[in-house]
Amino acid sequence: MQIKNTLLLGAALLAISSCKQPVAKTADAASSWKALDPKNMDTTIHPGDDFFHYANGAWIKSNPIPKEESEWGSFNEVYENNNKALHSILDSAATVENAPKGSILQKVGDFYRSGMDSITINKVGLVPLNDITSRINNITDVAGLMETITWLHTQGVDQVFSFGIAPDDKNVTKEICQFSQSGLGMPGREYYFDKDARTAKIRDAYKLFIPKMLVMMGEDKITADKDANDIYHLELLLAGASLTNSEMRDPYKLYNKYSIDGINKLTPGLDWKMLLLNLKVTGQDSVLVAEPKFFTEMAKDIKSIPVDTWKKYLKFHLVNDMAPYLSSEFDTTHFNFYGKLMYGAEAQRPHWKRVLQVVDGSIGELLGQIYVSKYFKPAAKKRMMELVNNLQQTYAERIQQLDWMTDSTKKKAITKLNAFVKKIGYPDKWKDYSALTIVGNDYVKNILASSQWAYNYNLGKLGKPVDRTEWGMTPPTVNAYYNASFNEIVFPAGILQYPFFDANADDAVNYGGIGAVIGHEMTHGFDDQGRLYNAEGNLSNWWSPRDSTNFVTNAKQMVGQFSKIVVIDTIHVNGLLTEGENLADLGGINIAYEAFKKTKQGKSSEKIDGFTPDQRFFLSWAQVWRNNQRAEGLAAQVKSDGHSPAYLRVNMPISNMAAWYKAFDIKPTDKLFRPENERARVW
Repeated sequence: MQIKNTLLLGAALLAISSCKQPVAKTADAASSWKALDPKNMDTTIHPGDDFFHYANGAWIKSNPIPKEESEWGSFNEVYENNNKALHSILDSAATVENAPKGSILQKVGDFYRSGMDSITINKVGLVPLNDITSRINNITDVAGLMETITWLHTQGVDQVFSFGIAPDDKNVTKEICQFSQSGLGMPGREYYFDKDARTAKIRDAYKLFIPKMLVMMGEDKITADKDANDIYHLELLLAGASLTNSEMRDPYKLYNKYSIDGINKLTPGLDWKMLLLNLKVTGQDSVLVAEPKFFTEMAKDIKSIPVDTWKKYLKFHLVNDMAPYLSSEFDTTHFNFYGKLMYGAEAQRPHWKRVLQVVDGSIGELLGQIYVSKYFKPAAKKRMMELVNNLQQTYAERIQQLDWMTDSTKKKAITKLNAFVKKIGYPDKWKDYSALTIVGNDYVKNILASSQWAYNYNLGKLGKPVDRTEWGMTPPTVNAYYNASFNEIVFPAGILQYPFFDANADDAVNYGGIGAVIGHEMTHGFDDQGRLYNAEGNLSNWWSPRDSTNFVTNAKQMVGQFSKIVVIDTIHVNGLLTEGENLADLGGINIAYEAFKKTKQGKSSEKIDGFTPDQRFFLSWAQVWRNNQRAEGLAAQVKSDGHSPAYLRVNMPISNMAAWYKAFDIKPTDKLFRPENERARVW
């Protein structure tokens, strides 16, 4: 399975992918603006006790969480400022009445216009889904059930399981059909079985949420309660057959290749030849199945659960998935459960922001073309490439100096490092959306059409060479990622902005910001997952047994450090789930620091605003992660996100770095002090 590790993941924080354009400053504002402002700090806190709040305390106190957000931090500020640029683009495009049909301007403008037409959206209600619900209603037997489930996939409506086309992990020159677990209304198996009070509250609320949606769909209360119980029981069976989020971090466990006959034997009652034909797949003799147990149990459920229950399940999930794009009644009900109860937001984001998110998510490389032409400067790409190359060289030097790795494995590690593909800003080749028709007066139709286009685009990869130029994020995205199958590090235009990167800032700020981000993504190539892929991107063991054992031993130290931490109530950080991101943070800031020490400022001791270059480097790292977070969002993150909470992403890596201890004169009596023999060092 293709692994893509991001700088951050966020159902709440990055519910929309976007980027920041710096707000224009007046001459007076520009002269007083600082890339690292001491006014944001709380110097009453000792840096050795809580560096996160020492660096960000005043900012946190003066930046409460807006009602429509689950958290508020640097990424949100970037998101908000960037929204202004994207909003301007979309508003302008939507006012063009005679844009050439099929043009970028027409598709972007009409999609946005259709989403902003709340009057029509409220008027039509569930009518845009009638063709699909009619198809579900006409199911009469198991054969018809499977035919409909697969047909829904071809429409871009994922149901029951997940299906896609991606490179074969052990032969990344070939695309292959890949199947994995899905079908749940809550974020993962954990929500159905964990017993902590917060999760139990969400679970109980979900059981009430299902019948409420069914009543809105036209059922009477008594019938809705009965059907909701059946739907939840079906989901419980699927959840019981699913792997946990932690278990899904093992790419070898997820790599299960079957012939068509083999997968048929594993799932009695399912005809995979017919299933693939219904998915419009031909000419394939094998498939990859991430979680075989899930599909074995699903095959049993298909036969044992009444067809009528499956029909109710499919209709509920169709409407639930589409609820944010339907009338305000469905939209609000959906938000009250997922946004308010699960993540703690008190109000919906403005409608235009949510429509902007959909346009970016659906036709992001069309919107992105307009965006980069207006806002992305070639100089930023050039400077970014210089930084990437500097950190890559530093990483190679660190590998050479490792005392736990043998020379033969070091050589292979450096070969992989030097083979990194570097993608910066935006794709060299844009996706072709010419087969996608967008209209100006039917929002749901546009969403379904773009979903169907995406399915066909993905399906079209079969039988063709793997396209390594393809991007997994849109240009305006404030994020970055490492993709193991392509052995690539990718930095969209959106993240090449303050506070990550600023051409006017000193090197300490840029290396502590974007430099650590670069190092983070590079380290993903060598974290607990990424290290299992070779320079070509194939899942292949290039490690000696001794070196592999040493890596696991060193990485376990980080797992142990995080697993001890109780974040909220009785909920601990899951050190195994967050292992890759924690290793990437530790490696990223170490590599960035060593690269910074090669610069003129890094070699000096000249202070700015009373802080040494080293202190500014670490303060910049902390500034990137400053945020306030609601309790609900924090609990949800710890439960299902591979990224640790922001304050731990600041405090934990630096507590393993001798340079930080020296920069801030950290003493054994300080709360963050860690004895030298307990400090983790992997890369």
